Amino acid sequence: QVQLQESGGGSVQSGGSLRLSCAASRSYYCIGWFRQAPGKERDGVASIVNYGSTEYADSVKGRFTISRDNARNTVYLQMNSLRPEDTAMYYCAAFSATYWPCYYRSSRFQEWGRGTQVTVSS
Repeated sequence: QVQLQESGGGSVQSGGSLRLSCAASRSYYCIGWFRQAPGKERDGVASIVNYGSTEYADSVKGRFTISRDNARNTVYLQMNSLRPEDTAMYYCAAFSATYWPCYYRSSRFQEWGRGTQVTVSS
């Protein structure tokens, strides 16, 4: 059973916007967004705890916004002012333990979606 399902990826031109969604099968304490470009390591992008506190990587601050709808068990990543370097496969991941800090650099993310591709052309 797929616990996390991403959607909303696509192809846009530089400066454009996309909104990614991560639909979860249940409630999680912490959900994060990650991305991996071909030939590169996976990087954390943003994270959000169930009460709404957020963290962002420096590379996306001011351009991306993470939010969550707890009633729908869904987390969103609004991506504005997209750049070609944002091109990657985007994944959401989650964990439930409340004693771990919710931070996109954490190694505690245990459940992962299958990803959605974002391509930004110049």
